[in-house]
Amino acid sequence: MESVRRLPLVAAYAVAMACVEAAVVAYLREIYGIEDLVRDLPTAADRLTAIELGREGATIVMLLAVGWLAGRHLQDRLGHFVFAFGVWDIAYYGWLVVIEGWPRSPLDWDVLFLIPVPWWGPVLAPALIAAVMCVGGAAAVLGADRGVSWRLTWTNVAVAAVGIAIVLYTFTVDGLTALPDGLDAVAAVRPSAFQWPLFLLGFSVMSWAGLRITWPGRSRLLRT
Repeated sequence: MESVRRLPLVAAYAVAMACVEAAVVAYLREIYGIEDLVRDLPTAADRLTAIELGREGATIVMLLAVGWLAGRHLQDRLGHFVFAFGVWDIAYYGWLVVIEGWPRSPLDWDVLFLIPVPWWGPVLAPALIAAVMCVGGAAAVLGADRGVSWRLTWTNVAVAAVGIAIVLYTFTVDGLTALPDGLDAVAAVRPSAFQWPLFLLGFSVMSWAGLRITWPGRSRLLRT
């Protein structure tokens, strides 16, 4: 159970990292005078946009690094990463509530990422995904400690990929639609009504496949 014992430390790292992330967002909102994210977000890319893109990339590297250091084998390393990502995302919104008093509602719009186009979605949507990541990541670590491999069949991977693609589409559809008109047009995009039915379909498919892959099972890796 050595790897499982590291989960609380990984969680502590993710919560602390989320505090830093929330603080950066608080600074950016102060700099740009953002009170309403949809209304006040800058409509053109500037120097800080490039810096923010780099920070987002660095965030993923940091989460991958702690996952790699916490685990001993590929399965529990990726499991720790997925778990850390989920904890970080949920804690990030928790810290924003403390620091900014936002989000006021789970349905408030947020810009989730900027790579390769802005991802727009209600806060509830990424929070649901993060919760599943916490469960799936912890399950992968638990399975590795028990000597049980992921059920990483080609079918499970294909179904998970379809679910993920659907979810990503719901977040990025507005930005992707504007992409042919150039980056300024993408930056100026504001979200339309969120496609909840499509998101929930993708989320259900992704979660089912993801938990089948990570939940302790007995199948060998990449068995057809």
